[in-house]
Amino acid sequence: MHYVIVGNSIASVGCIESIRKIDQTGTISVIGDEVHPCYSRPLISYLLENKTTEEKMTYRNDAFYEQNNVKLMLGKRVQAINTETKQLSIDDGSLVDYDKLLIATGSCPFIPPMKNLESVKNRFTFMTLDDAKNLEKVLTKESRVLIIGAGLIGLKCAEGIRDRVKTITVVDLASRVLVSILDEAGSSLVEKKLISEGITCILGDSVKEFVNSDALLTSGRVVGFDVLVLAVGVRPNVSLVKEAGGEVNRAILIDETCQTSLADVYAAGDCCESIDCITNERKVLAILPNAYMQGETAGRNMAGEDAFFDKAMAMNAIGFFGLHVITAGIYQGSDKLFTTESGYKRLFVQDGKLVGYILIGDTINRAGIYTSLVRNKTDLATIDFDLISEEPLLMAFAKKERAHKLGDAQ
Repeated sequence: MHYVIVGNSIASVGCIESIRKIDQTGTISVIGDEVHPCYSRPLISYLLENKTTEEKMTYRNDAFYEQNNVKLMLGKRVQAINTETKQLSIDDGSLVDYDKLLIATGSCPFIPPMKNLESVKNRFTFMTLDDAKNLEKVLTKESRVLIIGAGLIGLKCAEGIRDRVKTITVVDLASRVLVSILDEAGSSLVEKKLISEGITCILGDSVKEFVNSDALLTSGRVVGFDVLVLAVGVRPNVSLVKEAGGEVNRAILIDETCQTSLADVYAAGDCCESIDCITNERKVLAILPNAYMQGETAGRNMAGEDAFFDKAMAMNAIGFFGLHVITAGIYQGSDKLFTTESGYKRLFVQDGKLVGYILIGDTINRAGIYTSLVRNKTDLATIDFDLISEEPLLMAFAKKERAHKLGDAQ
């Protein structure tokens, strides 16, 4: 059996590890367009802060691929899938045969049209290790950095370079920061923290045109800059499956076995649409745990087992200048709100179940208990939810329920 994985990602690691638990003799090949071993992409901002190193960013140790008998083909790009011959066309002109195929191609930056963008010399995206290293090369203590996008990527970039540059200005068309994961109160807390750290936030505005070293905004405001970072958003990489005739919506459509509509072709990670376990709707749920578990599920099925992944949900755990934010689920139904001097907690209840939460600052302790309640769709009538709302303690659960419902939260 020849297993081929396109994309050297977190999902690919999950796939490799699950295949090898079942099949120790089949050949595994990994084709990746980056030249680096698999690394944790969210750590690239910490690399710029000197809080980590390239070696520490790797997701598995150097011996991982050798120990699992994996053939690495790095710095290569797959151009097409031929499902009839079960072959991949590589950009170096070669062909790779496969028996079972995993597509784990992730996503790419979305670059909106902006007049004269091509004239900006020092412009960067911020998604890969090479992006971070290239950005680092041009930064000086006198750099004025303009970041377009006040989402997770843009704000982590701001945090990573804050001490390396003179000024940072963040511009976003949305009226508040982190609009995709926070409510208004949560966004306000994060924005206040950013401002206290010297970050200028211009919200509800966008770049109309670039003229020399100035960005002309639609409001008429002018922002001078030396370095531009584009962090508006991402788009799933779907072209390989789409061009091979596979079903694609916003991302690649997969079932609970992580198989695409193409025979013997699976997909995992940020390039896929998953079934949200709370809403039962198809969504792009681009977070590391989902990617790994999807890769793991795909690998088991590729190796002949029957495996299902039906626990996908939206979740984020991130921090900005020491202010930590954890969110999960959906923000619907009735809510319970708790505020502290330096924190904020909002719990969302629908049909007798916890369906989502927002935790900021000193309210994040034991967030795993809330995550477990959401993921396991726990009937809140069976626990002391008033107590758990105030303080997530295991003692609020009946003894027989603790290990069963909260084993993954401890």
